[in-house]
Amino acid sequence: MRLSMDLELQDVPGQLLLALQPLRDNKANIISVVHHRDRKTPRGNIPVRITVEMDRSRLDRVKNQLEGNGVVVVRAGEERFKEEVSLILVGHVLHSDLGDTVSRVDCTGFAEVMDLSLSMPGIDEPSSAYMRIRATGKEEIHKAISILREVGAQKKLLVIEPIELEAA
Repeated sequence: MRLSMDLELQDVPGQLLLALQPLRDNKANIISVVHHRDRKTPRGNIPVRITVEMDRSRLDRVKNQLEGNGVVVVRAGEERFKEEVSLILVGHVLHSDLGDTVSRVDCTGFAEVMDLSLSMPGIDEPSSAYMRIRATGKEEIHKAISILREVGAQKKLLVIEPIELEAA
């Protein structure tokens, strides 16, 4: 089962390794580690999201081991977002308020932009953005793509969708 955990780590060397050891010890297969080194929580810690595949019955043991190691476990449980898709936006992506474009997907509650990469060849030239979106299911992925199509039409952006996406 795919599970995710939101952790807070102290800003000292070795903390990430300390957080990963209980996962290794409980035979978790690590899918992703997002280490927000540039951010701090209100407690002054570094937020980390870890996504793993492991037997759900081991989750409490992992949480106890993490807390025993001094790692703050903010949330642990099933991965809410189960589907993901990659798209490309082409046009004046940044000048057409990229933050608004991302917010339109994120504010749905069923989808979010999880990765974004921007390429700008010149100041007055069209730019492109690679965007990865995750959602709670296939139907919600299709809804998020529809939102991006509407935003693209409003902002004169070309939305390049994956060709292997199944119809809802």
